[in-house]
Amino acid sequence: MTAQAVPTVRIQAEDFDVTAEIARLAQGRGDVGAIVTFSGLCRDEAGALAALELEHYPGMAEAEITRIATEAMQRWPLTGLTAIHRHGRIKPGENIVLVVAASSHRQAAFEAADFLMDYLKSRAPFWKKEHHADGSAGDWVDAKETDEVAARRWKPS
Repeated sequence: MTAQAVPTVRIQAEDFDVTAEIARLAQGRGDVGAIVTFSGLCRDEAGALAALELEHYPGMAEAEITRIATEAMQRWPLTGLTAIHRHGRIKPGENIVLVVAASSHRQAAFEAADFLMDYLKSRAPFWKKEHHADGSAGDWVDAKETDEVAARRWKPS
């Protein structure tokens, strides 16, 4: 990790531009040899879902994601790392989350992006409520055990 490399973390209602975020991490940096991205989209659940409503605790969500992103930058030799998570009402096909990891080498970028997403899915303080396409009341989405299992693989032995 270079001394000036600090993760970028944003929680926002508005959409983001994946291409612009990639360019921001690559611009003017000759040491970037790999950029790995993960874009999470809202699914329509076979036509049953009209939207997801994501809520968070402002301040707490940013602090927790920054903590996780900083840990990723300490664990892998990254030249940059961006995590953007949306909140509010998000329709199927729209962006929810973006992780962009830049490094001199691909393996570090892949692992850091995977690590960050596992922790975003299992630890970031967001709550999702479904809005059904038929207008019926939606439920709050429970955490998945598979997300917890995925995050545990990153714990030191």
